[in-house]
Amino acid sequence: MANNIQWPKEIQEKFEKLLAKIPFVLRGFAKDKVSKKAESLVVKDNRGDVTEKDLVDAFFAETPFGFQGPLKTDMDEIDIDYRKYGHGDDPADAFKIKYKK
Repeated sequence: MANNIQWPKEIQEKFEKLLAKIPFVLRGFAKDKVSKKAESLVVKDNRGDVTEKDLVDAFFAETPFGFQGPLKTDMDEIDIDYRKYGHGDDPADAFKIKYKK
């Protein structure tokens, strides 16, 4: 993880919990890919700290579509609400919620 980018303790703990759910043979690869993606999001926005949104966005960006269902289950188990960051079960959900009368 980059020296100038901070991973708050709560975010680091969530990251580690999600990594623990990944098969051991893929865990190192996933850790590298997801951490680099999260940090690139921080750099892009000219910030210094990784947020929960960065973590969620990075996991979804680096997880193949066929494995995103289990990823959502894992996030639910550790109380990460990925839906509030636009990763709902149905892409139309965000539209329905936004424009609900």
